[in-house]
Amino acid sequence: MNANETIALHQQYVMPTYAPGLTLIRGRGTRVWDANGNEFLDFVGGIAVVNVGHCHPELVAAISDQAARLMHVSNLFYNELQPRLARELSDRSLGGKCFFCNSGAEANEGLIKLARKWGHDRGRYKIVTLRNSFHGRTLATLTATGQDKVRQGFDPLPEGFVHAEFDDLESVHAAVDDQTIAVLVEAVQGEGGVRPASSAFLHGVRELCTERDLLMLCDEVQCGMGRTGTWFGFQQVDVTPDAFSTAKGMGGGFPIGGIAASPEVSDVLQVGSHATTFGGTPLACAAALAVIGIIDREDLLANARTMGQRIRDGLQPLVERYDWVEGVRGVGLLNGLVLNRAAQELQQIAQGMGLLVLATANTVIRLVPPLTVTEAEVDDAVARVSEACEAWDAAPGGPES
Repeated sequence: MNANETIALHQQYVMPTYAPGLTLIRGRGTRVWDANGNEFLDFVGGIAVVNVGHCHPELVAAISDQAARLMHVSNLFYNELQPRLARELSDRSLGGKCFFCNSGAEANEGLIKLARKWGHDRGRYKIVTLRNSFHGRTLATLTATGQDKVRQGFDPLPEGFVHAEFDDLESVHAAVDDQTIAVLVEAVQGEGGVRPASSAFLHGVRELCTERDLLMLCDEVQCGMGRTGTWFGFQQVDVTPDAFSTAKGMGGGFPIGGIAASPEVSDVLQVGSHATTFGGTPLACAAALAVIGIIDREDLLANARTMGQRIRDGLQPLVERYDWVEGVRGVGLLNGLVLNRAAQELQQIAQGMGLLVLATANTVIRLVPPLTVTEAEVDDAVARVSEACEAWDAAPGGPES
């Protein structure tokens, strides 16, 4: 099937919730190829999913081997891989127990339910979230999301969510009342424009939650699993939440999500209070265990730190060169080139030069390559971004028009 046939079939049978561009058919490492044989340097990474690169041989082997042995049994039975994965996550984070699901939205739903259950007998149910945050597309998680655009057309929305200003501790304090049970934060707002929270803010939220007997919840769906250069984003500033969500990079492309909790709240959800048919299957857990092993053996946390700084250093000259480039920000391999106008056209120009990047929060070009990215690939991507900026700046109708 060629690209045109794929597109025609898609338009006929798939609901139009996305507007896809390229037809991608193959990937290896930090590169992908489309149906026409064109090669692209992939700094989208499945939106921070393929943390160990496309088709890493160890991940492919782990999935293939497990698929031939046992794919699914449901959570009515033990499977040997699920507790092993839970131990790996627990040892790298909060030291408590885990729950596994299939996606980031499900993981955040689980966090919300954990908080509601914890506060139920005390009549406390409200959760403070932050403006420009993104927590998912289910009714609860889109209500928690601090972006009006994702909520349009879905009224009436669930009650119990209050939005405070990001990185503004006074605003969070003002949003808390006697019915508040938790504060949900992202260490780095990915969909919100690659905005890292300050250390003072995250520590302030932790102190507030401790003082007011609230749960501090972290959404680590995008910035977790090594992307920031530590296993989880909150570890950048040595803050300990009560529980957090994870997904995306956890399975390296195979769907899996989860919740990790501290020992103090690990048993809040009991038999019958939360469940999933597909969460934590042997196949999904085999993929996630392989990803963790690859990150450890290839020292990808260090690579994320080093290559992330190389990206930021490489992009910084664009701030001085163009009036319409406002800055560069990010942590590890979650980075953004911040413009003062819509970034979609620059994304398209870069794609035409063989580089895949994402326009997010309208004015930010987001770069989220695999954690396996090399110096040469970083330098290549930075050069293509620079060329794309130069081409856009010189074009009729460009950013200075």
